[in-house]
Amino acid sequence: MFLGGFFRNLFKPGFEWSEFIRQCYQIGYKSFQLVGITGLILGLVMTLQSLPTLKSFGAESFVPSMVAISIVREIGPVIIALICAGKVASGIGAELGSMNVTEQIDAMEVSGANPTQFLVVTRILACTIMVPLLTILSDALSLVGGFIASNIGGNVSALLYFNKALASLGFTDIFPATIKTVLFGFAIGFIGCYKGYNSNRGTESVGIAANSAVVSASLWIIVIDAVAVELTSLIVY
Repeated sequence: MFLGGFFRNLFKPGFEWSEFIRQCYQIGYKSFQLVGITGLILGLVMTLQSLPTLKSFGAESFVPSMVAISIVREIGPVIIALICAGKVASGIGAELGSMNVTEQIDAMEVSGANPTQFLVVTRILACTIMVPLLTILSDALSLVGGFIASNIGGNVSALLYFNKALASLGFTDIFPATIKTVLFGFAIGFIGCYKGYNSNRGTESVGIAANSAVVSASLWIIVIDAVAVELTSLIVY
């Protein structure tokens, strides 16, 4: 029923553009630093961990390709989605939960406003758009982190490293990963809004809504990832 209400209000006139832009700022820009540092360290650690093993086989040249494929295809989208679930879903759940407790949502309905369109649609759409963009940012910084790690114990030119990394990526790597991040963003926004909007009356329900939003969103990210990987392997490979 909640999902149906979202889609019904999605196409109604009077879309709240100002609130949508504000949510994009809150979800995207305010998460920029956290996601960027995570991506940089992710590429750095992956390269440092895999480089000794590949050196023992004389396969150091495969490091850029390995880092690029593993991060873009699987690790980057899942890690960033889990981070956004912890930061964004909890924030949305707590915000809407507190509004529900203080009867602000009821006041919006009494005054003739549409709380679903103003509170739910804008947040879900902002998550659906900003999570893929944050993942792209993280993937790019992961390659930078891999380049830095490759030069800690060696000497690899930037042109050579990024040429090998980007040459290893194809349409079948980028497109399924992008679709996956869109689904992750939708799940994060939807679950955060659902838990907050339907929280019980009482101050303790705000914390319960925030915690439940994080747990449920993280679980659904893993489930969506498993289904997406299986579908990709059946369709592409």
